[in-house]
Amino acid sequence: MWEPDTLRAGPAGPGRSEDGMSRKRKKGSAKAAPRAYGRLTRHERDTVQRMLERRASCREIARELGRSPSTVSAEVASHRFVTALKPRRGERVGADTDLSSACPRLAAWPRCCNGCGRYRAMGCKRRPHVFYEARAAQLCADSVLVSSRRGIDADEPAAAARLEAIRDCLRRGLSPEQMAACNGGPVDLSPSTIYRWVAAGYDGMTNMELRRKVGYRPRRRAAVRAATRHSARRSYAAFLALGEDACAAAWEMDTVEGAREDSACLLTLLHRPSRLQLALLLGEKTSGCVAAALEGVRAVLGADGTRRVFRAVLTDNGAEFSDEGAIAALLGEGPGETRLFYCDPRRSDQKGACERNHVEIRKLLPKGAGARFDRLTAADCALLMSQVNSEPRGALGFLTPARVLRMALGEDASALMDAFGIEELAPGELDLTPGCIDRARAARGEGPLAG
Repeated sequence: MWEPDTLRAGPAGPGRSEDGMSRKRKKGSAKAAPRAYGRLTRHERDTVQRMLERRASCREIARELGRSPSTVSAEVASHRFVTALKPRRGERVGADTDLSSACPRLAAWPRCCNGCGRYRAMGCKRRPHVFYEARAAQLCADSVLVSSRRGIDADEPAAAARLEAIRDCLRRGLSPEQMAACNGGPVDLSPSTIYRWVAAGYDGMTNMELRRKVGYRPRRRAAVRAATRHSARRSYAAFLALGEDACAAAWEMDTVEGAREDSACLLTLLHRPSRLQLALLLGEKTSGCVAAALEGVRAVLGADGTRRVFRAVLTDNGAEFSDEGAIAALLGEGPGETRLFYCDPRRSDQKGACERNHVEIRKLLPKGAGARFDRLTAADCALLMSQVNSEPRGALGFLTPARVLRMALGEDASALMDAFGIEELAPGELDLTPGCIDRARAARGEGPLAG
């Protein structure tokens, strides 16, 4: 039977194994296991310096590190530092610098004075002396990495377009989270990137343009808290006893005041699940005006709709909410049930969602700006509620409160929003600045709120 010559085993001889194959290997043919690309570490640079002192070749160092010889050669050539001449001490020598006239050792491997016996034994008169040092090489590499991550990773037209988009959103009072809106917003950047760009001062922007960047001074709380003056069945503890689901679906009620000389104020009702907040104009901050506003809500929803929507309402101990019997009746409270609850005294944090959303109202009606609540009209309140309830919210997956309320309450939500003129605005129509209401009033031929 015919066999290939490569399978005919001959006698074992020098340099041959029993199967007739040669045992000779080319020197240096063993290759290190391939590795993924990565920056040289400090440990690897220490190894390079140590092996240079032992006069190791470039390939020997590469095999030790599991790197390409070109990587090792480029590392040494790029991170050489002058030790002499004294005026140039510490100066970095670039890889393309020609030092062949100074010393042949600097023109080819190792391209540095590490391991040079002439330098160590007798002293070398040739200048300059350049050494590879792992510590300095690591610091230099880190600085290059940091500088490469600074600035804007885009060409000039693209960067200018993004900065202008951020500028436009800041003028309209949008937060970086709302600008990004999971990369579906008007600016295709992450919120953290927008914060960094503003903090860096790109295009003249400052942190003062970010509505929540400046921190608030912590409030002082009283050490001793008095018990609520309302009955136990309306206490905050009784509210918590309703259960987690009922508390999460409750409404929070409060008031927002204007200038000190104003008699008018806003009654706010916030739906916890959707973050939608109604802002109803009160002629005075009294229990009678609160009852009249709630009668208007009841007229829109009807008795059955009011009972469906307002299953539990949490408010504070203000004098305007003192008539608990009238308010509870307007909310549809029947015999043997409780729908109206009160926070503990000095504990506004117990209805924190409502308090937090007042920040959104203050964007359009800021304190100290001279806006007179006595001049507010129903159209102003409708615009205010449309703007605030059309903001994409991170807590809602960047949906708007108006949309979430429709999803939660269906026809009842539509009835409320239509009755009070609340519209869901597109992101490009949002204007969360103090001048929004005045511009709308000017278009209607009315004077400004301030004055």
